[in-house]
Amino acid sequence: MMTFDSSAALTAAKRTFQMEADAVANLAQKLDHQFPKACELMLNCRGRVIVTGMGKSGHIARKIAATLASTGTPAHFVHPGEASHGDMGMITAQDVVVALSNSGTAVEILTLLPLLKRLGVPLITMTGNPESALAQAAEAHLDTGVETEACPLDLAPTSSTTTALVMGDALAIALLEARGFTAEDFAFSHPGGKLGRKLLLKVEDVMREGLAIPRVSSSTRLIDALLEISQKGLGMTTVIDHEDILLGLFTDGDLRRTLDKGLDVTTTPIRDVMTTGAKTIGLNHLAAEALNIMEQNKISALVVAEGQSVRGVIHLMDLLREGIA
Repeated sequence: MMTFDSSAALTAAKRTFQMEADAVANLAQKLDHQFPKACELMLNCRGRVIVTGMGKSGHIARKIAATLASTGTPAHFVHPGEASHGDMGMITAQDVVVALSNSGTAVEILTLLPLLKRLGVPLITMTGNPESALAQAAEAHLDTGVETEACPLDLAPTSSTTTALVMGDALAIALLEARGFTAEDFAFSHPGGKLGRKLLLKVEDVMREGLAIPRVSSSTRLIDALLEISQKGLGMTTVIDHEDILLGLFTDGDLRRTLDKGLDVTTTPIRDVMTTGAKTIGLNHLAAEALNIMEQNKISALVVAEGQSVRGVIHLMDLLREGIA
């Protein structure tokens, strides 16, 4: 059984971090007019951005395609080996191809070049060798070369795959900004899970309305208001006039302050102890905005209003249930 050296493992990790960080830092120095040219080709694409690569470059290509697709640039991955056996039909003359190969000599990709040229498909390449056949065939070439891999044998793709990944992210972000891609656009690409709910769910989708809203008139006795709070279970009640206009709130905190003053709960009207100037939110605001208001003001319930008219109440537990908080 081999003896594990924890100190050596930590040293290897730190060395890897530093080497890959240096490779990414050096990448910025390689940027030139080819980058905006690549962005323009992708931005003007009338079809799909096809990303391809073999081996480890293929894994990075898949991730780049996924990032592009989720940030407003229609894209998918095509395996270059499979393209030579039928999947070439997935590429049309309306597309743009982004090909990754650190050496620039991947045979599977080079085999596709005559076919791509025949289709008239613009080619963008990412390689570590600007003089390679693949780089020379491109309308735009992005240099992702590294001086050495983080692998101590200088064999396993490590730093080079990191630079390719970062270059792909840079393309995606540049295109995102050029398209004016918004958070709501992003949400439509991510409708599932917490992210989609956070970006799409509106206040009106989760608020309590109708009879579920705790409400009393300003002349209601405090003891009756406490009954309303207890029945509705939100730790508060709205105080409204005969037209449902919000006059104030009465919360658990207000109750503590009232009891400290020694007021008689059986005779005191709610208007004498309610809090005015309550925080409210509109129907069409995002539920995430309601959460932000609650956190900023250290409250657990928020009145939903249209003008000054009470339309609902949203509680922190409602947001927790929907996966927003």
